[in-house]
Amino acid sequence: QVQLVESGGGLVQAGGSLRLSCATSGRTSSPYHMGWFRQAPGKEREFVAAISWTGGRTDYVDSVKGRFTISRDNAKNTIYLQMNSLKSEDTAVYYCAAARRWSAFGNFRSIEYWGKGTLVTVSS
Repeated sequence: QVQLVESGGGLVQAGGSLRLSCATSGRTSSPYHMGWFRQAPGKEREFVAAISWTGGRTDYVDSVKGRFTISRDNAKNTIYLQMNSLKSEDTAVYYCAAARRWSAFGNFRSIEYWGKGTLVTVSS
C-alpha cells in the first residue's frame, strides 16, 4: 500500500501562484511514477501533470504547459506542483496519483493510488 497526502491548496487571485505538495509513505520502495489530476465541479477528473520515478520524464496537459511545473524529491518522498499564472479555470480539487505504468496517466481509472485531494480556488 502507498499513502498519498496532499497539501498547499487554497484561495488565490487570478495571476497568482501556489505550490502543491504530495507526501508519500508506505511501499515507496517500488518505482512509482507520480502525477496530479484535478476535478472541477460537475466535470470528470482530468490529467494535469506526471513525472517518472527517476524524474527524467514529465508530461503536462496542454492547458497548463508553460505555467505549471511538476517535480519530485525522492529523498523526501515528496512531489510538487508549482502553479503560476493561475486562471479561474484552474479551480478544482487537485489529486495526487501514483502508478507503476506510465500509461496509467492517460486514464484515471488505471491509477493505482490516490490522495484525498486539496482544493484550489482561483478568484477572478
